[in-house]
Amino acid sequence: MMSTFKDEVLSRRTFAIISHPDAGKTTLTEKLLLFGGAIRDAGTVKGKKTGKYATSDWMEIEKQRGISVTSSVMQFEYNQAKINILDTPGHQDFSEDTYRTLTAVDSAVMIIDSAKGIEDQTLKLFKVCRMRGIPIFTFINKLDRQGKMPLELLAELEEVMGIESYPMNWPIGMGKEFLGIYDRFNNRIEQFRVDEEDRFLELNDEGEINEEHSLKQSGLYEQTLEEIMLLNEAGNEFSRDRIASGDLTPVFFGSALTNFGVQTFLESYLQFAPSPQPRESTVGEINPLTEDFSGFIFKIQANMNPAHRDRIAFLRICSGKFERGMSVNIPRLGKQVKLAQSTQFMADDRSTVNEAVSGDIIGIYDPGTYQIGDTLTSDKNGFQFEKLPQFTPELFVRVTAKNVMKQKHFHKGIQQLVQEGAIQLFKTVKTDEYLLGAVGQLQFEVFEHRMKNEYNTEVLMERLGSKIARWVEGEDNYDNLSSSRSLLVKDRYEHQVFLFENDFALRWFQDKNPDVPLYNPMDQQQQ
Repeated sequence: MMSTFKDEVLSRRTFAIISHPDAGKTTLTEKLLLFGGAIRDAGTVKGKKTGKYATSDWMEIEKQRGISVTSSVMQFEYNQAKINILDTPGHQDFSEDTYRTLTAVDSAVMIIDSAKGIEDQTLKLFKVCRMRGIPIFTFINKLDRQGKMPLELLAELEEVMGIESYPMNWPIGMGKEFLGIYDRFNNRIEQFRVDEEDRFLELNDEGEINEEHSLKQSGLYEQTLEEIMLLNEAGNEFSRDRIASGDLTPVFFGSALTNFGVQTFLESYLQFAPSPQPRESTVGEINPLTEDFSGFIFKIQANMNPAHRDRIAFLRICSGKFERGMSVNIPRLGKQVKLAQSTQFMADDRSTVNEAVSGDIIGIYDPGTYQIGDTLTSDKNGFQFEKLPQFTPELFVRVTAKNVMKQKHFHKGIQQLVQEGAIQLFKTVKTDEYLLGAVGQLQFEVFEHRMKNEYNTEVLMERLGSKIARWVEGEDNYDNLSSSRSLLVKDRYEHQVFLFENDFALRWFQDKNPDVPLYNPMDQQQQ
């Protein structure tokens, strides 16, 4: 029987995986794909000597460094659910890409390294999820290594993150003494490193093993029962509603590397994770079950296929049904475009997609038409979704082509990479020099690497250090106020921007020029 449009939409689960670098984010993604039958063999990030790389790390620099610097999209099916995973960059220099990705999901999976606990980047990304009211599911990883005590990790989660937690399972030992997990939700014990037929031990109504079993002889089993009793008596109550509102996080313990606890996590996640949620727009909430098509571009990636020098715009479908070849409106441009080339992703493996519905993430070929944040809609009235966050760059470099004969490649490379949104392009007003602005140093290194490898152009970058960027409202010309301590430049949309040497220079400028209307884009987005 053909499933209805409503059934299709309600079967979608679209989530991002967030964590600090090296907490096991890409490894967990790999194992989830393994269960979904999307891949046959999970390559781990550590497996450099074998030549195996993580499926979700496709860019050359990611393979060399073992980190994710772009957001990958992967899709697979499991237990009648159609899952879209967005594996985000863990490195803080790529927060902006991650923040935008979080606007395209309905829930988030937060990975915590059991030995390190809550780390800076995890906390930052968690706050964005809380701000957006996104339900958060927590996977405490690396239980096969020695780490912090589980109760200590829960206390840290609640105190540092300010969110209540409900452990869905509980570890029996850790490190070399890790025996498995006590599954509170399914009332069973899942044993570590045993044959498949011995993996699960059912528990009786009192939450204990009924028959004789070697596990009952372990002091760790007794300790676990005591801790479970404590959680039952003094812990938070389970609440589906509070999970949905992002006020309670279900906590799962496991080991992504050894693929332990991952399937249990996935099956529980699918029960409680939300289907596609409504999105705010200029005409109010857009219901995902509305049949009129709409969506927004949250990411643009150049050269996913270096052989074709293409650009792909990542589109989150928010309502209705996508059909390849359909025409849609771009309200920003006031024009219509035909979506003829469309793809679904498995890291760098792509297949043409003919149909997709609310909640899906697809790639559409970008001939240079789209901008990050663009709304696409079949509605002729042209509403727009909420603006996506734009970070204010803090570090700046002056950039030129090393070989003047490569100017054409240089300009093309810069224009395409800037469209992706990880770096921002500025031009000095008086001399027309190119400046690049970024949130972190690694973005410049990735830019330099990609210019050389994808556009065959070596660049020279002169560090200008950190600056405070403030945009200017209105069209009035302020060329005469430009100086070495308050340099006037223009962004790629021809808006005027002052780059101040430091806080003192900014205050001095404002005191001397109170009529110049300066603003920080980040402040406007947080209002």
